[in-house]
Amino acid sequence: MSLFVASRTALRASAPLKKSFQLCNYATEPTPSSSNLNKYLAGLGAVAVGAGAYFYAGSSPAAKKAEEKVKDAIADKVSTPPTKAFTGDWLSLKVDEVEQVNHNSKRLRLKLPEENQVSGLDVASAVLTKFKPEGAEKAVLRPYTPISDEDAKGYVDLLVKKYPNGPMSTHLHELKPGQTVDIKGPLPKYPWSANKHEHIALVAGGTGITPMYQLLRAIFNNPEDKTKVTLVFGNITEEDILLKKELTKLENTYPQRFRAFYVLDNPPKSWAGGKGFINKDLLKTVLPEPKNENIKVFVCGPPGMMDSISGNKKSPKDQGELNGILKELGYAPEQVYKF
Repeated sequence: MSLFVASRTALRASAPLKKSFQLCNYATEPTPSSSNLNKYLAGLGAVAVGAGAYFYAGSSPAAKKAEEKVKDAIADKVSTPPTKAFTGDWLSLKVDEVEQVNHNSKRLRLKLPEENQVSGLDVASAVLTKFKPEGAEKAVLRPYTPISDEDAKGYVDLLVKKYPNGPMSTHLHELKPGQTVDIKGPLPKYPWSANKHEHIALVAGGTGITPMYQLLRAIFNNPEDKTKVTLVFGNITEEDILLKKELTKLENTYPQRFRAFYVLDNPPKSWAGGKGFINKDLLKTVLPEPKNENIKVFVCGPPGMMDSISGNKKSPKDQGELNGILKELGYAPEQVYKF
């Protein structure tokens, strides 16, 4: 067998390596030790010799040069981290998949420029979409928090609810695979780190669940993070509850650390959860008490809900005054964050 064929045989044998050393969720996997890498290279050598490529066992300069090329190729696959797609510039990403989630919400999978890229978003952060309607003087800008893992390679998923008079949501709902979305990021929100707070509460309404889900993924995908989480999630009907399957899975997997409470404006007769709006009695009962120092309450939802629970923020960089139910219950401004 020629040296060229032997090298190609060895390189084919190395193909599973990419799959074996993919990055874990929210934690960078350490580079394999030199001993493990040597064992793997020894395996490659055995395969090559078994195929009649005795060059690897010999001492000819050509054989050694070929072996070094194989080692370099393996080292590149092992040590090169994926690049980040979102670096602050506008991108035009192709729509790869469209899934109808419920009567007014869709999941859009956007393809990143390179298959080996990750979004590059931190937790918690969002992206900004841009669309200029025909005849309009200015473009419409709307932020979205992706629901895909931050280390997912090659794509990013947006969960988009269509509003009757929403130009951006209507535009995104009309897109088909192959069309593009103008998007950029990251838009930094609340910097999260493992065990930053002992207990956090997430008070969400409608699509306000997306930044909450981003936090949930970061916490429960990290075995070092022991944070307790309480979710209060308000919607109009049962069909409007987004990510219900994912939330239920988390609750069943971590029953000692995660509890979810659902409230519906128009519940069915069989509904066993809360009814009406998220109110003071419910929050007083289920949220961690404000006297506990190392807690945080996150709030995200439509303006009316925000007014009632915490008051709206003034701008992306100005949280505004703390008002509403949380102020009445005795929470301090530094204990509350408005997405």
